[in-house]
Amino acid sequence: MKKKWITGILVLILVLSTVTAAIAKNDKEKKNEKFRLGVEVLLQDKIDLIKGKRVGLITNPTGVDQKLNSIVDLLYKNPNVNLTALYGPEHGVRGSAQAGQYVESYIDEKTGVPVYSLYGNTKKPTPEMLSNVDVLLFDIQDVGTRYYTYIYTMALAMEAAKENNIPIIVLDRPNPLSGTKVEGPVLEDKYSSFVGEYAIPVRHGMTVGELAQLFNKEFGIGADLTVVKMDGWKRNMYYDETPLDFVMPSPNMPTLDTALVYPGACLIEGTNVSEGRGTTRPFELIGAPFINSDDLAAKLNSYHLPGVTFRAASFTPSTSKFVNKLSNGIQIHVTDRNSYKPFETGLYIVKTIHDMYPNDFQFRTPGSNGISFFDNLTGNGSIRAGIEAGKSIEEMKAEWQPSLEKFMDVREKYLLY
Repeated sequence: MKKKWITGILVLILVLSTVTAAIAKNDKEKKNEKFRLGVEVLLQDKIDLIKGKRVGLITNPTGVDQKLNSIVDLLYKNPNVNLTALYGPEHGVRGSAQAGQYVESYIDEKTGVPVYSLYGNTKKPTPEMLSNVDVLLFDIQDVGTRYYTYIYTMALAMEAAKENNIPIIVLDRPNPLSGTKVEGPVLEDKYSSFVGEYAIPVRHGMTVGELAQLFNKEFGIGADLTVVKMDGWKRNMYYDETPLDFVMPSPNMPTLDTALVYPGACLIEGTNVSEGRGTTRPFELIGAPFINSDDLAAKLNSYHLPGVTFRAASFTPSTSKFVNKLSNGIQIHVTDRNSYKPFETGLYIVKTIHDMYPNDFQFRTPGSNGISFFDNLTGNGSIRAGIEAGKSIEEMKAEWQPSLEKFMDVREKYLLY
């Protein structure tokens, strides 16, 4: 009797598990039906935009549909599409190049379509690269931060499209950090570079399609631009609140956790401290041989910054700064992403290391133009000067706030969702 009772319970549990799994699968399928990326909307509803035309595609491994099919293959196999050229940004079309590594032009083995590099010597498509193209497509996942170079690859492609009388279509994708939060200083023109081309804040809270419209009108590009919107994306959605799988946009952006800390942790690149490149947790791990992990973690935790905890951590990078040298520092643990302020947190980290280790910490040496890479990242010279002068973070925030508020008014005109 007891055995039958136990068997009955096990069968009931199995049935309930099966039913629950089926419901979850059905819910996910329904969710997927309501959510569509720009590439899916293009191929399902707006194929006439490219039908019968020679198509040039700017993309990388993030250019996939919800089933993780590459847009390169989707277009190449589509009988209504004539894919004639591919263009690879930093890290290349297949994502095989490290940060800053030059990617040569070549023939894509899978499709036989020529691939042109848009990084290194030629960041902007030349007339020769566009000679066999009637329309340009851009489909790359951004990470919601001004430093990320793909949005400037897009802007330069828009310039080239304008100069060569070619329409350009941007296929929209989510901002993985949500589209509601905006943070940090607006870039000043003097500090413009490939890690910050236009006067936008560090965390801009916009999709690539929205940025394309803003760049096109506010900064005078004037391209024949079409943005194919997503279906079902809401501004308050983080990436993991969509049905999408996270595909690495670049070798050192492996997870959504990386993207969450990146707007502030990337500032470490402008210093002689490791930002965790060469580890499995880039931008989450920060340190150097001269740092005491426990002291730094305790100091940072004493600020009680919103949504974040710092853990004393040590690591040995396999590439980049301090290769094969034990580095001590912290790991950033985001505990509440809705209250977390990544840029402000990054400033606290930089300022604290600067103040605790004045004889060892250094900002990157200014280049021939007199501008430090740290200044290119912050978009001004006042933050580095403020840290060196002993200013508080609150004082620095007060300085950039007026320009941020002006940007918010401009931004509002270009929001699509």
